[in-house]
Amino acid sequence: MPASDARLVLLRHGETTWSAQRKHTSRTDLPLTELGEAQARAAGLVVKSLDLRDPLVFTSPRLRARQTAELAGLADIHVDDELVEWDYGDYEGVTTAEIRETVPGWTVWTHPVPGGETAEQVGARADHVLDRAEPALADRDVVLVGHGHFSRVLIARWGEFAVREGRRFAMSTGAVSVLGYDHGAHTIWAHNLTHRTEGDLR
Repeated sequence: MPASDARLVLLRHGETTWSAQRKHTSRTDLPLTELGEAQARAAGLVVKSLDLRDPLVFTSPRLRARQTAELAGLADIHVDDELVEWDYGDYEGVTTAEIRETVPGWTVWTHPVPGGETAEQVGARADHVLDRAEPALADRDVVLVGHGHFSRVLIARWGEFAVREGRRFAMSTGAVSVLGYDHGAHTIWAHNLTHRTEGDLR
């Protein structure tokens, strides 16, 4: 049974050249930019301020996520292949604006991704990640270091929303979200925290 004050913390990796250009980045293994490295270190200050209980840390295998975990000063880091970003298939390296030139109104939340993962597949993967993480919350807080869209899916599924509702939870590079419990129910305690908004739980 998870502790009532247990926290599941999501940390999105810092900036990369492609994220700065708004390009969909899944399998392409890019390093952090200089700004991304600074964002990762700043995220570490946010996580430290949470005073987590002996945190258990899982990170996506992608370089940008692993660098973020390390620069944030996190310890006891385990690589988890299920934390990779939504597979964008044919849209890898392409911006939403470019996709909309041929598919008006396209979003990853509402339209197919040719050659990539469906919303159902990503949702099932997120559910499995959460099912594996939740038992650890009985004794320790858990930190998941990953990617923008997949972190938003994790938030939606934790809140018992459909995958498409992840579109409501925009997440900046190097930002932190805090999930947990309120009277036994899954809740979102804080979202999209950066060092500039540390402690702001509005």
